[in-house]
Amino acid sequence: MDRVAIEELGIPGYTLMSRAGAAVTQAAHERFPHARHWLILCGAGNNAGDGYVIARIAADAGLDTRVVAVSDPDQLRGDAAQAWSDFQQAGGQLVDFGPGELERVDLVIDALLGTGLDRPLAGKYLDVVHAVSASGRPVVAVDIPSGLHGVTGEVMGAALRADLTVTFVGLKQGLYLGSGPDHTGELVFADLAIPRDGLPVLEPGFSVYTAADLAPLVAPRPATAHKGRFGHVLVIGGNHGMGGAVRLAGEAALRAGAGLVSIGTRSEHVAATVSSRPELMCRGISAASELHGQLARATVIALGPGLGTDAWAQELYATALGADQPKILDADALNLLAAAPTRRDDWILTPHPGEAARLLDSTTVDVQNDRLGALHALVERYGGTVLLKGRGTLVGAAGRLPQLIDRGNPGMATAGMGDVLTGLTAGLLAQHPGLALDVAAAAAYVHAAAGDRAAAAGQRGLLASDLLAEIRQCLNP
Repeated sequence: MDRVAIEELGIPGYTLMSRAGAAVTQAAHERFPHARHWLILCGAGNNAGDGYVIARIAADAGLDTRVVAVSDPDQLRGDAAQAWSDFQQAGGQLVDFGPGELERVDLVIDALLGTGLDRPLAGKYLDVVHAVSASGRPVVAVDIPSGLHGVTGEVMGAALRADLTVTFVGLKQGLYLGSGPDHTGELVFADLAIPRDGLPVLEPGFSVYTAADLAPLVAPRPATAHKGRFGHVLVIGGNHGMGGAVRLAGEAALRAGAGLVSIGTRSEHVAATVSSRPELMCRGISAASELHGQLARATVIALGPGLGTDAWAQELYATALGADQPKILDADALNLLAAAPTRRDDWILTPHPGEAARLLDSTTVDVQNDRLGALHALVERYGGTVLLKGRGTLVGAAGRLPQLIDRGNPGMATAGMGDVLTGLTAGLLAQHPGLALDVAAAAAYVHAAAGDRAAAAGQRGLLASDLLAEIRQCLNP
């Protein structure tokens, strides 16, 4: 897009660089209005050129600017060389980097490395990143935090954690994937006044899900609606000591708007489930043959919460998998699937990174380092729709643009959250059969939004059951 703007739309590259520098300077001043002493770290390539432009503009605005060149600026070429020359002609000077420099400033501008980074940081770059990280000074990243891979969000050995990132021309995948959200901070997009209608139509890697995407699934119900129109969810799971999992999934399906919800679980859990949520129809199951009546009435099956992997679990798993209804698989159902892989088009798989690694015969680290690649691999191997959980949850299916959920919070890293998501997904699918990807993305979005609402009182101590009341609010905007 940058190349097209320069070569086809006739916008000089240095004009774009000057706009980028101005955008960062303005955003940094607005975000940190009391910061008067800036340290600007300039590396190589156009990212360094942006840094020299920022230094010149900030100095003209009366800020105390100190500029460090981590790479020899005389080796810069093109627009970056022009930025370096203009900086010098304006009276700009460089300082040597040392711990004392960080003590003198109240804001660091990261113009070290851009999106082209393809190997781990080393040498002086690594030393500078470590020193800035240890200083505790706020950081504004130019285009992308240095050390972050622009496509996958992988940390390349080390990366700066920015408080604010100002990115240009197009949003980078790495700001949303992998470790990107931990390092990006507040994100500001600057299009540099490039006319959008002059750019080619490019296929994005994914789309960020918004409230507008949810709207078609939560339209007002007709006045003549009855429970038979909104589907019947059957939740299967809850092995010994795991009754809470199916209880959470069952209520989440009800809160999602399903007309009816049944539960098939160990007999020991029936009394507690019905007494705490009488709207759930719960039956004790000692053998898979006792599921047939429930299966005959269900329109959607949620399989896996608290299921376990013993003989009882394997029998229920095989029976449910043989049923015709669409299914949501989570937790131990995914572990059983990993042990005996099969492929079908009518299910939604909801793995967390560890489960995804087992499904792909890979590692959690590999999944997290390339979450989008892992999503595509899961869809290719298992079919259907895949909801890859974690920060920046991804939802994908063959032939569809993946959806990314950029909501949620660390307080949601606690037991039972996945069970709530499973029930929520099943409840929505019961109301919108045949829309698996749309439903899975909506469920992930509502789940994350409910988690954010529930975390208003604090993230630490947030419980999965705290989301249940919030789901209702999120589905009735």
